[in-house]
Amino acid sequence: MTRRTRRTTICATPAGANSKQANGSAGEKTSSQPSHSNRKVKEEKRVHEPVTTPRKERSKTSERFSCHVLQESLLSSASGYSNYRGILNWCVVMLVLCNARLFLENLIKYGILVDPIQVVSLFLKDPYNWPASCLIIETTGTFLYLVNLTTLLFFPSATVLMLTSITPVGGAFALCVYTILFMKLYSYKDVNMWCREIRHTKALAQSNGSAVHAHVSYPGNLTHRDIYYFVFAPTLCYELNFPRSPRIRKSFLLRRLFEMLFFIQLQIGLVQQWMVPTIQNSMKPFQDMDFSRMIERMLKLAVPNHLIWLIFFYWFFHSSMNFVAELMRFGDREFYQDWWNSETVTYFWSNWNIPVHKWCLRHFYKPLMGRGVNKWVAQTAIFLVSAFFHEYLVSVPLKMFRLWAFMGMMSQIPLAWFVGRFLRGNYGNAAVWISLIIGQPIAVLMYVHDFYVLHYVSQS
Repeated sequence: MTRRTRRTTICATPAGANSKQANGSAGEKTSSQPSHSNRKVKEEKRVHEPVTTPRKERSKTSERFSCHVLQESLLSSASGYSNYRGILNWCVVMLVLCNARLFLENLIKYGILVDPIQVVSLFLKDPYNWPASCLIIETTGTFLYLVNLTTLLFFPSATVLMLTSITPVGGAFALCVYTILFMKLYSYKDVNMWCREIRHTKALAQSNGSAVHAHVSYPGNLTHRDIYYFVFAPTLCYELNFPRSPRIRKSFLLRRLFEMLFFIQLQIGLVQQWMVPTIQNSMKPFQDMDFSRMIERMLKLAVPNHLIWLIFFYWFFHSSMNFVAELMRFGDREFYQDWWNSETVTYFWSNWNIPVHKWCLRHFYKPLMGRGVNKWVAQTAIFLVSAFFHEYLVSVPLKMFRLWAFMGMMSQIPLAWFVGRFLRGNYGNAAVWISLIIGQPIAVLMYVHDFYVLHYVSQS
């Protein structure tokens, strides 16, 4: 029994064992599958290892022996590099250091020459010979009653010439006011003439544009309130309905007022401390016709003259005109555009003084083009008129006729052709800047020299 049982057991055992083996084999198959896949991955890695290793070795070897790539230099135009912020900062630092050196040299040589009281005493010295301030008020009051436009342009100049003891600065200021009034009156006359021509058409309603307040139509605009608003508004072009801002921003107004007071004092100080001694020292080289010294003095005068011109631009076109516009709620604040990026001379003259540009375009250029005049001839005519006004504003107060300002403006025509034809991009922009920096001190020295010879050398 025992044996049989054993046998049975033994016999049973193999069956169980077989089943276990079957199960175990199945289990081994299932459990051995991941190890088999891992083995395959390892074998694949072993297969790929001899391929990747030489590549890495070759790349390391190439890096060790070759370190050059086909590429352009950063300062070449073909490189496409445009981040020159560091060079711009360097230029600013060098400009500050050079100006600081020149200012210290001027301070050590001449001492402190800034005297604000001197400017005030210039006007208080003889108030009866001020630059015709009463005539300015009278001209504004008779604005509506003037028929002949040439009266407003040539009567003040005759008045200034009759005032023999008037200062040239005061005369220039008076003529600037008269010229602005003349241009405003011309625009006022033109717009009202256009309104009369289209009074009974729908074009008048369309030309009014969008305004914040109620629209005014012709002849409802012919009032003293309307014309006096236009006289003091920071524009030369008349409209029946100017764009108006909703309110007066007091903080904006105070900032512009502070800038006006600060920059006018800065300009006076730079003129007294920097320009006047340089101009005085330039008279002898001009008398002796020493060309090397003349060029040296001209370049020495170019830096303060250009700096004062830039300060004047910000003071007048940004601070002062925005102050007046905010005070009168005048909505159109486009008094200038990005003239500093000018790549042509024509772009500069059409973007640095927007009020004058709009007036010339509206009342001079377009009427000429409407009459069939050639575009180039119309542009030349605008430069001719501008040259006349530049010479008019300088020659009449100085009481001498030299044509330096006229020739300076007319020289812009060939310069504009040359820059527009042969210079582009940064080269054109550099040419515009050079003409601004060098051209102005030449004209200043010419007028100062002639004025000095006429009033001082001839008398002595």
